[in-house]
Amino acid sequence: MKKLFLTCIYLLAGTHIHAQYTNIQPTPQQAIVSDKLIALPETYLISGEQDANLHAVKELKELLNGKQANQAKIRIYIGEKEDKAIRKFARQIPKQKEGYYLSINDKEIVLAGNDERGTYYALQTLKQLLKDNQLPVVEIQDYPSIRYRGVVEGFYGTPWSHEARLRQLRFYGENKINTYIYGPKDDPYHSSPNWRLPYPAQEAAQLQELVKVAQAHEVDFVWAIHPGQDIRWNQEDRDLLLKKFENMYQLGVRSFAVFFDDISGEGTNPVKQAELLNYIDEHFVKSKPDVTPLIMCPTEYNKSWSDPSKGYLTTLGDKLNPSIQIMWTGDRVISDITQEGIEWINERIKRPAYIWWNFPVSDYVRDHLLMGPVYGNDTQIAHQMSGFVTNPMEHAEASKIAIYSVASYAWNPMQYNSEKTWKDAIANILPEAAAELEFFAAHNSDLGPNGHRYRREESVELQPVAQRFTDTYIKSQIYDDKDYSTLEETFCKMIESSDILVAHADKNPIVTEIMPWLYQFKLLGETGQEVMAMVKAYHNNDQALFIRKYKHVKALQQQMFQTDQTYNQNPYQPGVKTAGKVIKPLIDQTFTTVTQCYNRKHHTQLNAATDYMPHKLISDISQIKNLPLQVKTNRIQVSPALEVIKWPAQGSLTIELDQVYPGKYIDMDLGKPEAAVWGTLETSENGTDWEKTDFKQEKNRLVVDLQKKPIKAVRFTNTQNQEQEIYLRRFIIAIDK
Repeated sequence: MKKLFLTCIYLLAGTHIHAQYTNIQPTPQQAIVSDKLIALPETYLISGEQDANLHAVKELKELLNGKQANQAKIRIYIGEKEDKAIRKFARQIPKQKEGYYLSINDKEIVLAGNDERGTYYALQTLKQLLKDNQLPVVEIQDYPSIRYRGVVEGFYGTPWSHEARLRQLRFYGENKINTYIYGPKDDPYHSSPNWRLPYPAQEAAQLQELVKVAQAHEVDFVWAIHPGQDIRWNQEDRDLLLKKFENMYQLGVRSFAVFFDDISGEGTNPVKQAELLNYIDEHFVKSKPDVTPLIMCPTEYNKSWSDPSKGYLTTLGDKLNPSIQIMWTGDRVISDITQEGIEWINERIKRPAYIWWNFPVSDYVRDHLLMGPVYGNDTQIAHQMSGFVTNPMEHAEASKIAIYSVASYAWNPMQYNSEKTWKDAIANILPEAAAELEFFAAHNSDLGPNGHRYRREESVELQPVAQRFTDTYIKSQIYDDKDYSTLEETFCKMIESSDILVAHADKNPIVTEIMPWLYQFKLLGETGQEVMAMVKAYHNNDQALFIRKYKHVKALQQQMFQTDQTYNQNPYQPGVKTAGKVIKPLIDQTFTTVTQCYNRKHHTQLNAATDYMPHKLISDISQIKNLPLQVKTNRIQVSPALEVIKWPAQGSLTIELDQVYPGKYIDMDLGKPEAAVWGTLETSENGTDWEKTDFKQEKNRLVVDLQKKPIKAVRFTNTQNQEQEIYLRRFIIAIDK
């Protein structure tokens, strides 16, 4: 009842005061806010600084402009619940870990933590409340709903730079995030085979600096190891693993994780995993009083991959020491966390799951930016999770939009407001151009078609207008003038926002990260403007203007193609896609419709095509059948999958081309050297009759020189009677056009 009462007071405080002075991130559990402001005095007296959290005291002194004096107008009390300076406030301090009590009035300021981290968080709230040297009169009792909250750098692709990680850690402290798990897949000393080796001197020094900065911002730097692909279940590898942990401990690391995700073979044995983890727990973690509980990521880390009949998860639940945290991504690799899903996993692992939420990670759609709101996770299940960490994009700055929102969700999910937090995040990250970044992010949030079938809302406000315009114009070539104007204004804002954001490139690193998408976004806005001009010219029967605008659209399409072929040329999903869910389909469909209408009316043959995918992927393998195809000049390739693919007996993957082409070569990498034993490669000139094709295999690579043989389709089949575990690293058909 008390919480409800206090929350109501917080929400019903004066509108001006609330908006300007009490927009606290994350939203506090309980807050009383008056409409009174006090000016920060020139002199103050701090009580408790000798015993309080050193990092909080340091930041407090940096925050205050005045000087300490015994006859100061205001007294500042700071410390933890057992400290003498704040003993009289002990009853007001929440008992939860990292909880704090913050009180501000014209006589005193109290920053009292249940523990040292709580004191630090009280200071972060004070910093947010201070505006123009004024503070609101408030009383706040606050604590996190979820114990561990933060980020796992666990994506495939280019790891974050050292400078980006330093900025991230400072950002985490400001937003009451307490966990950063270091586990980039492409760090060779984190994974096989070099996990046994110490870091070289330069990398070790950088990690040591990261640990120090993390500690200064009250963030647990969790170093993760990923040994499962070549682990030997013997004492030698146990000792090597502990030696590696000891090396990291000497660098200052006090939190550790062991990942067994995305592996195959003997390393997936749950009994052996449990034995190793318990050994680490008993001989390393528990032998060092300053080390936090061990975290592990299982091989079956989502429900769709688990096989209850084999008992992998229940084995971990039964055999793992109770203090070891078990990570979980949800019902699928990419999914939101639900009440039903969390109950399902907790029952099997016999402890609250430690959620690894795979958003806004984009390592499977690297041509997209995921900058939209964070939503979809149940807000009533905080007590059923031991931790909640987000897996971000390789674009560290752009990921801050989602990270800010996850910080808010994990702290106080019951009061989490997705839309408001998203807007606040953008204003926090780029205040000088918040409106433009918000506009851009609103149209760059969906993933496009992908193998995980995970989609996000995009261009939400524009959707009804776009749908209405498309429906009426394609069917009957009529449109509402108001809708037409709205679309024109949208395309104009695309151009303006892109230019304004690009102008901030030297002021904020987020702009540098998203620059290729800004270029593409502007080109798409210009294309939209010219397509609308084509619509108007056709309506007015102005053939000269129509042809002029048509030529410009074709030129812009060519520029967009060049941008897609030039920037972000990663080996998995190269290119730059923007506004693909609503805006680009609208522009493309309108262009095709108006061009075809013009052709029929004037008996011309103008090319009405936009970019499209003429080829097909056909498969009966659940993990492959939804993977998108990509075309890169004369190459057709399957978008690679990052996780282990379970290829069933007699299962096949077929690429069917739109017509017959002279074939140049087929290039495959299934991540295993024995694919030639169980797999058969076939080609077809007509899509019906198949001919077995011999291929060479060197290590994991399969290559076929087609020597301009006519090709309509290519098929690879598991001809054995047992399932094969592979990695779909590459499947490319090169043709002559």
